[in-house]
Amino acid sequence: MLIESTAHLPISLAFFQEVFHAPDGAALGRIILRWSHFVAGILWIGLLYFFNLVNVPVQKGLDADTKKKVNPDLLGRALWYFRWGAVVTVLAGLAYFAMYILKTDVNNANVLGRGDVNVWYVLFMWMLYPIVLFAIEFLIIKKAPGLIKDGRVFAIVMFLLVALFTYGLVAFFTSALEVGGESYASNKSYSIGIGGAYGILMMLNVWGIIWPNNKRIIAATAGTGPAAPPELARQAFIASRTNAWLSLPMLLFMGTSHGDWVILGK
Repeated sequence: MLIESTAHLPISLAFFQEVFHAPDGAALGRIILRWSHFVAGILWIGLLYFFNLVNVPVQKGLDADTKKKVNPDLLGRALWYFRWGAVVTVLAGLAYFAMYILKTDVNNANVLGRGDVNVWYVLFMWMLYPIVLFAIEFLIIKKAPGLIKDGRVFAIVMFLLVALFTYGLVAFFTSALEVGGESYASNKSYSIGIGGAYGILMMLNVWGIIWPNNKRIIAATAGTGPAAPPELARQAFIASRTNAWLSLPMLLFMGTSHGDWVILGK
């Protein structure tokens, strides 16, 4: 019976060989970038939600002695994974977007539309959008304490800025990839371009506001650094809460980039 039951094993294995096969070099590169982007993104956004949904309420109930014992190790370790998770997420996503999404649309514009679109120019100009928006946000948080005193006021300001920023990105991709009156920007370029720009802004918030402020606060709490100005905690909180809310449309645009729901383009 055993011999008979195993007689058709090679045929079964041959069937699975048609289903499961090793990726070629090009596919392997895409897989590694996507996998790295997903894993680092889960780490980064998971810690972002931990800080906003768990840590902030818990910190309010801790006394000074407990914070001195717990926070330097707990928050120092969590912030290490948090900030480097942000870097890997953005770099892997940026490489994937440039190599496999934007490059495809640029090639279509140049080959099908007989245009002369430079992918590096489009990529550079696209990255300026989140950098400029971060600079504006940074100045507001650091230089306009009246606007961050009430989180609702700051939320309205950021909503208007992000809405204008998003409109600008849509107009940019439409015009940058337009040849002969036809735009070759696909839904992937629009969606990942907008969601990825949000991600770059969020990473800049991490490295430009959240981490530097918390580094000084942790050092002061542990007694290894000078006393931290009281406004640092508020600034870091506002930047972190901005990232938490911004992650929702960011993930929406990322999740709708492959055609389940065509928001923009085709």
